[in-house]
Order: sequence, then structure tokens, then C-alpha cells
Amino acid sequence: RMPASVLEADRRHRASAAFSLSFLSLVFSITAFSSSYWCEGTRKVAKPFCTGESKGDLCIRFNSPDANNSQAVQYIWETGDDKFVERKFHAGIWYSCEEMINEEGEKCRSFISLTPASDRGVLWLSIIAELLYVILLLMGNILMSVEICYYSSVIDGLKINAFSAVVTVLAGLLGMVAHMMYTTVFQMTVNLGPEDWRPHTWDYGWSYCLAWASFACCMAAAVTTINIYTKTILEFKHKRQKLERSLNIQYKFPDN
Repeated sequence: RMPASVLEADRRHRASAAFSLSFLSLVFSITAFSSSYWCEGTRKVAKPFCTGESKGDLCIRFNSPDANNSQAVQYIWETGDDKFVERKFHAGIWYSCEEMINEEGEKCRSFISLTPASDRGVLWLSIIAELLYVILLLMGNILMSVEICYYSSVIDGLKINAFSAVVTVLAGLLGMVAHMMYTTVFQMTVNLGPEDWRPHTWDYGWSYCLAWASFACCMAAAVTTINIYTKTILEFKHKRQKLERSLNIQYKFPDN
């Protein structure tokens, strides 16, 4: 049987591991929530007409002084893909940005304004769930740090441990639902969003991967916390059974 000091050191080690995972999850979730790289891709847009001295591959130059007439516009569509340019974009929960042609920088728009009206309710639910996810992760971190740094007895530590496990599991479930709702909303926006925004190609970006990494760390922290609670309870049961056996033996064979 392991000494009490070894068991206590093992429990603190597990608690520190759970806190580290939970803190990592919190950092990942805040970073992902505040960024705009959940999805990245390209948009195919017609090259603009060259104006003034501008030239190059990103605009179309005509000899005709009237570059905006119908014949010029028809020319753009008849010459094929070489008269189009791919413009990179990235989108997150809050806004969507795309690079500008012939200019430096990006043009950003609110992603909520791009979402179809029928799906904005789902997007707001996703935002609320993400906020609750961050808040519950913060609560779990505070509880775990209190458990590691200070508790008056093993029973008090066990109570804090149980509550932090419940909070962390609830946070993980909210995070999973929030990520899935945003995925659904983005796919609907790709199909039904404004014509001047719909991407030609797209894929999930690093923020999306970071959000799911946060969820994985959160659930790992929850499992570790539950494991600490279960192991402590089993230790208590084992000690009580051993004490009961000892008392039964003393009762059957009293000292003379």
C-alpha cells in the first residue's frame, strides 16, 4: 500500500496536469474566438479595367477610350478564366476579410451581415455558446487553481474537484455545440450568402483547428479531474473497509 504522502503527491500531480490542460484550452478558445481565420479560401472576380498609368496582370487595358462600353464588358466574359483573378479571403465568427486588387491591405465586413437572415439566429446562438464556453473554462481554471494552492482538508479539496469536473464537462459540451453550429452557418452562407462574397474555393483555417484543439484539451482536463475524484473516493472506501475489518477482528477476539 502506498504511503499517504505519496498518494497526496500523486493527487497534486494529477491536479496540476488537469489545470495545465484546462488553461491551455482557455488560451486556445480565446485566441480562436477573437480571430478571423476559421475559414480561408479564394474568390474569383473579374479583373477591373486599367485606369491611368496602371498596368499588369491584375487589370484589363483596352485601346478603346470608352473602356466601359458593352463591347468591352462582353469581351471580358468571352475570353475565359484569364480575365479573372483569384482574391484570398478569410472569415471568422465576427468578420470576413478579403485582399484588395491593385491595392495593399484588406477589406473587412461583418460576418453577421453576410449570413442569410434565416441563419442569423443560429449564428447568435453559436456566439453565446462560445462566450459561455470561455466563461466556464475560466471558472474551471479558478477552481482547479484553488484546489492546487489551498484547501483546508481532503474533503474540501474533493468537493472543489467535483465541482470543477462538472464545470469543465459542461464547458466542453457547450464548446462542441458552438463549433458545430458555426460550421453549419458558414456552409449555409457559402451557398446562400451575397453574390459578391461567395467563395470559389475554401477550407477550414488555423483558428478552426485551434477551436477544436481547445475542445480536446477541455475534455482531457475533465477526464483527468474525474479520474482524481474517482481515485480519491476509492481510496476512502478502501480505508473504511480496512478499518471495519480491523474493528470486527478486535470485537471477535478482545484482548484478555
